[in-house]
Amino acid sequence: MNLINPQLLFSLPGGGEWIFIVLVVVLLFGAKKIPELARGLGRGIREFKDASKEIKSEIDKEANEIKRLDN
Repeated sequence: MNLINPQLLFSLPGGGEWIFIVLVVVLLFGAKKIPELARGLGRGIREFKDASKEIKSEIDKEANEIKRLDN
């Protein structure tokens, strides 16, 4: 008998769980620190997206160069 349901391990938290998570974050960091953390997270995500776009454009540029040389 399998006691651990894999679906339960990876499911998203419900309403009450989100409230608990928010309360813990507020208690740990304080209400004034949360906007700073959110801005930092946003900057990190933006830098990651920019880096991925740059890498993709370099790969596309090299692929086009190879196609051009083959013709």
